[in-house]
Amino acid sequence: MTNPAQFISQVRAEAAKIAWPGRREVTTTTIMVFVMAAVFSLFFFIVDLLIRGGLAAVLNAVG
Repeated sequence: MTNPAQFISQVRAEAAKIAWPGRREVTTTTIMVFVMAAVFSLFFFIVDLLIRGGLAAVLNAVG
């Protein structure tokens, strides 16, 4: 079992290994997230329209 001082020193050593992204990488990935969210929302909107139209056609044919 490690004592608190060793634990803190190990935490600092591990934290020093973290490679933080730069401003450009953060900006690029943020834009890509918004673009992909828009693409997927459009896709699911179209799928929803198709399912709703098909279900309405089936219900009109039955009833």
